[in-house]
Amino acid sequence: MIGYENFSDDSRVWIYQSNRWFSDEEAVVLRANLKKFATNWVSHNRQLKAFGDVFHNRFIVLMVDESQADASGCSIDASVAFLRQMEVQFQTDLFDRMQFTLRLGGENVNLSKEDFADWYASGKIDDQTLVFDTLVNNKKDFEEAWLKPLGKSWLKRMV
Repeated sequence: MIGYENFSDDSRVWIYQSNRWFSDEEAVVLRANLKKFATNWVSHNRQLKAFGDVFHNRFIVLMVDESQADASGCSIDASVAFLRQMEVQFQTDLFDRMQFTLRLGGENVNLSKEDFADWYASGKIDDQTLVFDTLVNNKKDFEEAWLKPLGKSWLKRMV
């Protein structure tokens, strides 16, 4: 699997957050599955320049540099089907958008939507708390704005 360092800044990114932490052993297996998927990912019979990896033992990141072939609806459907298989294999949920991960004291913490709002109301977190924005959609934003202050994130509307 190629790294994404040489991908264009506007390469498309999809971030899927697991509803639980993967063990180190699971992450190794998941990375191997992602490598195989990214290596064989095609759009209209054209090989995609693709990347996939696990970050922080919680997030699956897929990236496509569309300079040689665009990710089509069918290829995106194929990625969703692959991720559904990973959900079964690893007994997790990758499509629950009401789970939020933030960084507190150097540790990553996951909260439900309700707990997130409660922590904000109680002052445990504030607008400066760093959150992972799973809605970034290109390489540049992934590198520069995936982790950002809550006050500058779409997550602000959840508190």
